[in-house]
Amino acid sequence: MIGNNVGVSVEEARLGWLALVLTPRMGPTRCGRAVQRLGGAERVFSASLTELEGVGMPAEAAQFCFDGRARAAALEEARRTLEAGAVYLTPEDAAYPGRLLEIYDPPPVLWVRGNAAVLNRAGIAVVGTRHPTPYGAGMAEMLSRDLARRGVAILSGMARGVDTCAHKGALDAGGVTIAVWGTGIDVIYPKENKKLAEQIVAQGGAVVSEFAMGTFPAPQNFPIRNRTLSGMSIGVLVIEAAEYSGTRITARCALEQGRDVYAVPGNVTNKNAWGPNTLIKQGAKLTATWEDVWEDLPSQVRVELEDAAEAALGRNESLGGGTASLFGGSPAEPAPAMGDQERLVMQHLRQDEALQLDDLIERLESKMVSGEIFTALFELELAGRVKQMPGKNYVRCF
Repeated sequence: MIGNNVGVSVEEARLGWLALVLTPRMGPTRCGRAVQRLGGAERVFSASLTELEGVGMPAEAAQFCFDGRARAAALEEARRTLEAGAVYLTPEDAAYPGRLLEIYDPPPVLWVRGNAAVLNRAGIAVVGTRHPTPYGAGMAEMLSRDLARRGVAILSGMARGVDTCAHKGALDAGGVTIAVWGTGIDVIYPKENKKLAEQIVAQGGAVVSEFAMGTFPAPQNFPIRNRTLSGMSIGVLVIEAAEYSGTRITARCALEQGRDVYAVPGNVTNKNAWGPNTLIKQGAKLTATWEDVWEDLPSQVRVELEDAAEAALGRNESLGGGTASLFGGSPAEPAPAMGDQERLVMQHLRQDEALQLDDLIERLESKMVSGEIFTALFELELAGRVKQMPGKNYVRCF
């Protein structure tokens, strides 16, 4: 009987957190303060109107809780969450990210679709512009892939551009990636990333939001999301960001939360290089390879990640492999030999700048006919050496 009462109390407390979040004018700080002063989230359902106002709740919020509307809203939200195949976590749940509890205003509730167990894994948040250059997109994918191979969770916001590349890089490595949304977990934004969201969940990752079901994209939600993204991570990696961008907010949140900040240097003539280059001048660690991040991690975190990665790979030797370098270092594994025509094409392609097909044909017209160029590009794409961008533009892969 005692055990049943305890179980009921725990569920009431969880429902109490949910009710507070859904109450008008109750943000994270007010929710946390109310629970602390009431002595438990479940007390929001039994406290008098005077008590609710006495713990600092605005009159409108206190009335919403006192007359039962908050409880009804929480029960309905719990039902919708369950029907969506998701769960909600409160700060009292074991699966709630421990690192978030370290920040000033942790979200009172997180909605999660996928594997909630990965939320406490050591992770790096990868952020940047929605309009990256081929260099920025390649670096985001490469660094995320290399870190994910070593057990690091890759966190990002699943926006267009750098975020999407980061998630894809982690997935390509067979690693874990976590998407932190500024919408409800049932509102995919942008819509073209629906397949990506499904892949993240299917591969053992998670989609996380502090916004209730059905919340649509709103500009004010994304700065709020950014502080959660940095708070869940052990460090933030910035790859291409203009002077005025949401990435700056994430980096500032990371610094305020005591998180490490890493930045990939960029071409000073590119406006998207302003963000990372400025951060480097201000003390962020210049990052060219996964090792630049890895060597900064606490030794205990590295040991845990190595053990987890080795167990997942089913082998006992420590993780090795070559360094994927910003300056064109050797690949981790030897690639198949290239033919003469493929080698000629590769000589004209760069990692940081796309080349249009017509320009490539013009450069090679004295050595190859167009059919041979098409064949060489096709073989290079199959081998993962070259990537085709929109408009028949080609870049070297990292």
